[in-house]
Amino acid sequence: MKAMPRVCLGDVSLHVAVHGEGEPLVLLHGFTGSGDQWTAQVEEFASHFRTIAVDLLGHGRSDAPADPQRYRMERCVADLAVLLDLLGLERACWLGYSMGARLALAFAVAHCERVRALVLEGVAPGIEDPQQRAERVAHDEALADSIERDGVEPFVDAWMQQPLFASQARLGPAFLAAARAARCANDPRGLANTLRGMGTGAQEPLWASLPLLALPTLLVVGEEDMKFRGVAAAMAARMPRAQVAIIPQAGHAAHVENPAAFNARVLRFLTQEPLATVPEQRTTSVA
Repeated sequence: MKAMPRVCLGDVSLHVAVHGEGEPLVLLHGFTGSGDQWTAQVEEFASHFRTIAVDLLGHGRSDAPADPQRYRMERCVADLAVLLDLLGLERACWLGYSMGARLALAFAVAHCERVRALVLEGVAPGIEDPQQRAERVAHDEALADSIERDGVEPFVDAWMQQPLFASQARLGPAFLAAARAARCANDPRGLANTLRGMGTGAQEPLWASLPLLALPTLLVVGEEDMKFRGVAAAMAARMPRAQVAIIPQAGHAAHVENPAAFNARVLRFLTQEPLATVPEQRTTSVA
């Protein structure tokens, strides 16, 4: 993707790639990813939107500061508000995957007036149980320590072996090798501090805020991602204007595993379904 100059937010700079014209659509990638993760979406969405793909803090070509507190969710939310200001945008549609979806959700809770619509893929609003949160914080701290001690490559190899990503094996060895190389290109300090600052345990849970989030929201989940299908259903039950879209032949990363079905469903939501009215909560499956 063609890149614009890095955007300075004051104490840090983020790499941002902008394509197309029209209503802005901000794209937020997952952990160990980058804005390049959205290439298949940008190629199609840029004919409808002004796509803004961000390398999040500690990832890709963006800065990777040494202070883990700089990666806190609330500070990353503030970064995105500044980014909109610098781009001269009052509001945008937001599309996030996994960690990026958690960030998009947190942004919407903090700045709902700057969100036209939300598309959240493989999202979870945090961990409500304090003991489970503490256990996840300890787990993420151990992962962060391992990245700093052993380097990115052993961590990425273990990360990609999680059952969550098993369905990506169908994409073939060439895809898996390219995905591994892209993940390994990240800064070890950036990945470690991302886990410490905005990991699932470090994030304040947002479940209680969901009933107040009266924004058009599409919760996208792969057909084979059973854990997050359950999360999406629970979220939709609490959100006034949410619907669930299940993408067939896909696991956690539906936008990568079945981009044609993913793109078609997202574009239908953002361009054809009336965002100004309140739709019924429903689940759809893309054939």
